[in-house]
Amino acid sequence: MSRLNPPFRAEHVGSLLRPNILLEARERLEGDVYSERKGSLAKDELRNLEDECITEVIKMQENVGLQGITDGEFRRRSWFQDFMLELDGASIKFVEGTFVDSKGHKLPTPTPHFDAKLQPHTGITTDAYTFLASKTRRTAKATLPSPNMAHIFGGRAAISKTVYPDLGEFWEDLALIYQQELAQLAKLGCRYVQVDDCAFTMLLDDDVRGRLQERGDDPQELLDTYIRAINLALQDRPDGVVIATHLCRGNNRGHWLASGGYDAVAEKLFNQLEVDAFFLEYDSSRAGTFEPLRFMPRHKTVVLGLISSKTPALEDSSDVKQRIEQAGKFVPVENLCLSPQCGFASMFLGNPVTGEHQRAKLSLIVDVANDVWGGV
Repeated sequence: MSRLNPPFRAEHVGSLLRPNILLEARERLEGDVYSERKGSLAKDELRNLEDECITEVIKMQENVGLQGITDGEFRRRSWFQDFMLELDGASIKFVEGTFVDSKGHKLPTPTPHFDAKLQPHTGITTDAYTFLASKTRRTAKATLPSPNMAHIFGGRAAISKTVYPDLGEFWEDLALIYQQELAQLAKLGCRYVQVDDCAFTMLLDDDVRGRLQERGDDPQELLDTYIRAINLALQDRPDGVVIATHLCRGNNRGHWLASGGYDAVAEKLFNQLEVDAFFLEYDSSRAGTFEPLRFMPRHKTVVLGLISSKTPALEDSSDVKQRIEQAGKFVPVENLCLSPQCGFASMFLGNPVTGEHQRAKLSLIVDVANDVWGGV
């Protein structure tokens, strides 16, 4: 039951821990992200160092035994901010923290704002993909933030009413950018794209739903809006490109945004979202049970995020296999794969784990995949 096409039995979400030399270089370029302190490194120096570090992290993934390869998102400050900042009139404002950890510590939330009409682009992730694909003979995976990330944190107030009095026009313009991005990636040979999303899982959290209602949004209507937004972005997608989506409850240096099982959105989301595969967070009780998987269509793949990228403790392989068996009661085991619940460094500073922890967890995923499915 090994797989020749993505998603593979052993997967990872995308971002990987940056080596210290790259962290230090980015700080010299940008200064302190949360203050006005400026850096001093030239951008082309950082680019050359990124090339070297990406080449090494590709080798690490291949040596572990993974088939779907990313650049670790080493060229990004965060999994979604850099993409959004490429859009016209976009800025990021840090607002009162909603990221929280197990001790109650909070982090500020980066919120996109849009003050100009969105225009077509010639490629936002294409250069990064070209370099990645040139360095591996395995399947290069491109990762894109969901279009929903342009709205979920700031809502209507973060999108200029002067430029976009009709919010529907904003979604159409944003979708066109995604359609063009996918077409350009496909021309470069990309056959595997993952769309990362926190919006759907934020709708699972009662506290978040309350905050959304306070700002004037109906969470149920947002579910429909966000499904339409992604489907519109994927409209006329290139033939032969596998599209996966990764649903995350937030991942910022060991902090998260939301809790709650998939029950409230599963039937509509799993059936109406026009993707081939779902990467689903299942590393803690915050994700609920496997029962909502009963709504998953048989032609779609589920990548179980059973391995935590947030904590250093290595999961027990027997426990992981048992949980795959439990999920198999709702989705055929041949439709399942395995991954961490999220990236190891969704924000460039990374989660509170080491490179050794990261490699051990990726190796565990490959080992379990070999045992359960006879290959990755």
